[in-house]
Amino acid sequence: MENLITLIALVVVIASILSSAIRVVQEYERGVIFRLGRYVGVRGPGLFFLIPFIERMQKVDLRVVTMDVPTQEAITKDNVTVKVNAVVYFRVVDPANAVIRVVNHITATSQLAQTTLRSVLGQSDLDELLSQREQINQRLQQIIDEGTEPWGVKVTQVEIRDVELPQTMQRAMAAQAEAERDRRAKIIHADGEYQAAEKLAQAARIISSEPASLQLRYLQTLTEIASDKSNIIVFPVPVEFFQQLWNRDK
Repeated sequence: MENLITLIALVVVIASILSSAIRVVQEYERGVIFRLGRYVGVRGPGLFFLIPFIERMQKVDLRVVTMDVPTQEAITKDNVTVKVNAVVYFRVVDPANAVIRVVNHITATSQLAQTTLRSVLGQSDLDELLSQREQINQRLQQIIDEGTEPWGVKVTQVEIRDVELPQTMQRAMAAQAEAERDRRAKIIHADGEYQAAEKLAQAARIISSEPASLQLRYLQTLTEIASDKSNIIVFPVPVEFFQQLWNRDK
């Protein structure tokens, strides 16, 4: 009986040792191996064995991480207070550095993204932030990627999502946009008047060169207004007609 208990205990111990020695790493993971506390390499994906009680493994996910950057309040270069949030896309390209050189690469990347976002906003004007967002995104991506490179992290993309402005600034921008639309409308109206005046001047020169054309224009106008009986027809009489009558009376 004692031999049976001893055998069972031995089997359990061996099974536990084997289970701790067998490791499976997924396709999107890598295992960073430490032997007695010393880094010895990266393994995976697949099935492999560790030396029990001597080797230890830490898994690292290689998939792209989508991280929201919390809303940051900053003052732009032209002294406007704004609130901006963003999203950062990054992935681990060097599993060993992601484990050895930083405690938590996700938290570290998040903190670096927040400080970089505030710094870049402080170096940009409000107009640049609103109209040249793509350039600011590229600048953010370059700065954050340079900071995370020693950690084995590659930042692939940074996107600014929302820009929140103070209410007073929103009203001022709305008034500016309305004034700009009024200016354009007045310019278009004035340009139309100028073109119409040019056409009328050309028509006057043509009519003055041919007096009979003025009479034809009179007749055409009478034909147009005679179609509606409710209109009052006014016959235009040339000034020359009255001059002829005056000369005849004399």
